Amino acid sequence: MTQDTTMSKAPTQWSLAQGAVVLLFGVGIAAGAPKDIAVPQIEGPWWQVAGNPMDHKYATAKQEPVDFAVWQAVDGSWQLWSCLRNTTAGGQGGLRRFFYRWEGRRLTNPDWRPMGIAMEADPALGETPGGLQAPHVVKVGDTWHMLYGDWVNICHATSKDGKAFTRVIQPHGKTGLFSEGPHVNTRDIMLLPHNGKWYGYYTCHPNNQGMDCLRTTTDFRTWTDSAVVAFGGQAGTGSWSAECPHVIRLGDNDFYLFRTQSYGDSKEGDIRKRGPARTNVYFSTDPTMFGINQDSKYFLCTLPVAAPEIILHEGQYYIAALNEGALDGIRIARLKWSTPPAGEE
Repeated sequence: MTQDTTMSKAPTQWSLAQGAVVLLFGVGIAAGAPKDIAVPQIEGPWWQVAGNPMDHKYATAKQEPVDFAVWQAVDGSWQLWSCLRNTTAGGQGGLRRFFYRWEGRRLTNPDWRPMGIAMEADPALGETPGGLQAPHVVKVGDTWHMLYGDWVNICHATSKDGKAFTRVIQPHGKTGLFSEGPHVNTRDIMLLPHNGKWYGYYTCHPNNQGMDCLRTTTDFRTWTDSAVVAFGGQAGTGSWSAECPHVIRLGDNDFYLFRTQSYGDSKEGDIRKRGPARTNVYFSTDPTMFGINQDSKYFLCTLPVAAPEIILHEGQYYIAALNEGALDGIRIARLKWSTPPAGEE
């Protein structure tokens, strides 16, 4: 995605109570949300950019492209890396994931070219076999930085062309930058530049309670301790209730958190994926807080999408998300920001 502190350490156990939700059901905007805040709206038709590739050695009818990243390489081409899951790739505990790559000439072109397997987990560097998850890429100067999950840790890789990435080995000899622990699935990190720092938002589920956390860095090496920025509310507190956090800034102090609760239909048969795709959007003037059981203050609206990434290109916002109804591809649409008419909330 292209976008233009001291944190208290997150405890290992959580006892946060779920709060009441105040929601105006007619328009899906929280009663406590400011009335002049712009609301994201999907504009126009979707176009599919990535499908469900079967041209790799781990292909299976059950595989699904899920969490992904979209960015522009040095040659102007558009890159998309997605985690393919439910493949035949080896892995512990049934993990069978890796990154697959597509390339497009223009962001608005459909059917980007499949480019094959981009990265597999490297156990020699401490990565969980079959555990690669949710890449995210930002460009700083002439270097592209990719952060990704290995099922336990957040890891780092860099590139000089935006296509070929090399892992960054940490002083301890592994790729892991940080983690919330071995059994809480620290994952889905994204980066937002703000006030001279990179704000890294990610999810995890200690005690099987899903939450969105934050760490910051200035150099991609040293990170602050973690702090919880979103938890509970109408999305619940289950393990998968705060997935794919994605934060953007519209104004100097206008921050939006997109937080996915449901991916929609899935071949996994997992109850957390059933029903329509659902991502709640929260608004805050403070990028370190989007509500701890405080939907009435922070909740803004709901979008019928899963795992969205917001892209700003040539003055136009776009939203990329998983396909609707089946996890068999990735699509893009235009996104606009509208202030509710007078008299509506």
